[in-house]
Amino acid sequence: MFRRSDDKITAKQGAVFLTNTVLGAGILTLPRGVTEQVQTPDAWLSVLIGGAIVIFVVWIMVKLSQQFPRNTMYQYSKRIVGTVPGGFLSVLLIIYFIIIAGFEIRVLAEVTMFFLLEGTPIWAIVIPFIWVGSYLVFGGINSIARLYQIVLPISLFFLLFCFLFSLRIFEIDHLRPVLSDGILPVIKGLKSTILVFSGCEVVMTLVAFMQHPEKAFKAMAVGISIPLVLYFLTVVMVIGGLSVDSTVTSTWPTINLMRSFEIPGFLFERLEFPLLVIWVMQMFCNFCSFFFNASLGVSQVFGLKYRYAIFGLIPFIFISTMTPVRMTEVFRLGDEIGYMGIVLFFLIPVLLSIVFMIRKKGMKQNV
Repeated sequence: MFRRSDDKITAKQGAVFLTNTVLGAGILTLPRGVTEQVQTPDAWLSVLIGGAIVIFVVWIMVKLSQQFPRNTMYQYSKRIVGTVPGGFLSVLLIIYFIIIAGFEIRVLAEVTMFFLLEGTPIWAIVIPFIWVGSYLVFGGINSIARLYQIVLPISLFFLLFCFLFSLRIFEIDHLRPVLSDGILPVIKGLKSTILVFSGCEVVMTLVAFMQHPEKAFKAMAVGISIPLVLYFLTVVMVIGGLSVDSTVTSTWPTINLMRSFEIPGFLFERLEFPLLVIWVMQMFCNFCSFFFNASLGVSQVFGLKYRYAIFGLIPFIFISTMTPVRMTEVFRLGDEIGYMGIVLFFLIPVLLSIVFMIRKKGMKQNV
């Protein structure tokens, strides 16, 4: 079972870990997904409302985890609802992490094949990334967090750099009028928004590894706010640069935005290729977070050694990655993950919190 006394992370590392877990393929797919649902320029409102809901759920996750110091959800769920129901919830979360890990690595491979390595078989891209990810995950959460601290500033700098130059084609009229069709379309867009925040369930394992768990909510709030701001900027800049109609019809609208302008005389006149290279690293980090949490879950739920859990999950992640045949199936899988995320958002933290409060209140009354 995975537990080393030195495998702890600071509050800053916890925030970075959560940011890298949530910030991934959504930068490339969110503008199309949420605009397709909303069908108006108000997609950015869906991102803000969805982000506020996610922050509230993260608060519930943190408060619940703080009641069981040094225990992850895989461990304390059994103490709250019993061994069998707790094990069932844990297995659901493990399956969810495996599916979303496969989705992230598949999107990474599709983007790499389409823009960078055209004609390369998809499996030839997927397998090296899975093996390198296995090597990183094998080192434990501290090793993963230290790599994230290197990758995240590079990703943030270059993404904001690209948005800055995209201002030259930005049209504020593309974001008007606000709420022309009322609030209902904004509500419809919440499902796509929840998808890009999928993975924040890792909060229920992160708190157990923090050196100062009392600082967990502040760290997790920062960790989830960074992706929220970036996703908001992405939707605003893409719709403002391309318009609603062009965003809906684009497979990779964020990349199309970068293709819409050039910077004469600059080192890179077209920014989509350096952005893709940088963002491949970011999506790889995204994948490793889910791989780690799935491996940790298998280790703690089934009592296996951590390294055996990693090697055992490799074929399952590969199958999850290769199951969709066409891009339409990949995006359909993304939608299904969104539904799963919504269910797990409320089923696990909210349900466990309610049961825990009822049991805690019952024990006080008995005393």
